[in-house]
Amino acid sequence: MAVKMRLMRMGKKKQPQYRVVVIDGRAQRDGRYIEQIGRYAPLEDPSLVEIDNEKAAAWLAKGAQPTEAVEKLLNISGAMNTMKVRTGQIHTIGTPAPPSAEEAAAEEVAGEEVAEETPEAVTGDAPEPAADEAVAPVAAGTEEAAEDATGEEE
Repeated sequence: MAVKMRLMRMGKKKQPQYRVVVIDGRAQRDGRYIEQIGRYAPLEDPSLVEIDNEKAAAWLAKGAQPTEAVEKLLNISGAMNTMKVRTGQIHTIGTPAPPSAEEAAAEEVAGEEVAEETPEAVTGDAPEPAADEAVAPVAAGTEEAAEDATGEEE
C-alpha cells in the first residue's frame, strides 16, 4: 500500500479549506483517510498552516510520500527539517545528546559531593552579591577561578 500525505478539500464553494491527511495513494481525494495531521486555510490573511510536526515526522519516517503542495506546507511548519535532522540529512552543531539515566544519576551524585566540600555549604554563610554586579559561577576551591570570575585580584 502506497501511503501519501496530501490535501483533502473542505469548505464551501469558492472558499476552500484543506485538511492535511495521511491516506492510501489509491483512495479518492476526499475519501477515507488514515490520520489527519493538520489543516491549511489559504484564504485567511496570513494563510493558516497548522501541522502536528511530531505526527508528520513519524509518518515521513514510515515512508509516507508528501505531494508537492504538502511538502511546501511541511517546510513552512518545520516538520521536514525535523525529519531531516532525525535521519541525519541535516547536521546540527552544538546540540548535545540528552544524558542517559545512568549519566544523569552520576552527575547528581558528583554535584552533591562538590556541594558538601564548599565552605558555604558547611557554614551556611554565602556572601550576597551586590545588586549592580553580575554573578559569575566560581569553581569550588580555586583562587584563580575566583579572580577570573570577579576580574579583581585578592
